Amino acid sequence: MTVPPSPSHPSSQSSSPSPSPSGVPASGPPAAPSTVLVWITESTWPACVDAARERAGHDQVVLLHVGDDEVAAAAHHAYAGLLGRGHRTDRDPGTRLEALSGSVGADLLEAAAHRLGRPCELLDRHGRVEHEVVRAAADVDLLICARDGDRERPGPHSLGPATRFVVDHAQCPVLLVWPLGETGP
Repeated sequence: MTVPPSPSHPSSQSSSPSPSPSGVPASGPPAAPSTVLVWITESTWPACVDAARERAGHDQVVLLHVGDDEVAAAAHHAYAGLLGRGHRTDRDPGTRLEALSGSVGADLLEAAAHRLGRPCELLDRHGRVEHEVVRAAADVDLLICARDGDRERPGPHSLGPATRFVVDHAQCPVLLVWPLGETGP
């Protein structure tokens, strides 16, 4: 993100470009807009979208939702384990959970894009949540996510396991926000 120079800073007093080491004013191509990735989850997405509206200015915004396939896989395995092989797949709860997860993710991204109120890219991925978020954040300039753990205890306990993993492994700056209605410490 671009931060305007402080009026009290000496470099902001000059209106001409600062000279390069060779004495020639430095002029180059304008800076490309930054890319801000906003991790959307069911419980914290409004705070993350509001943070993007406030801090992303003219940057490109990408809204990311990751569906956790582990729940659907566990339901599928439980169904197969209880009833054995050869039963009707249309009754498999894992298949139903996969379908629900896809529609919930799309609806959540749609609501987040509406709240953002400007053009953005929507990413709906499936897999191990923390790994997918880290992969998506590999080429961005900022990741915005929310604290999702124990909100009564500030510090490390205010992060759930997936968010803790993302904070520890993301290769970009991470902005952590408190969910709406939470003021933090």
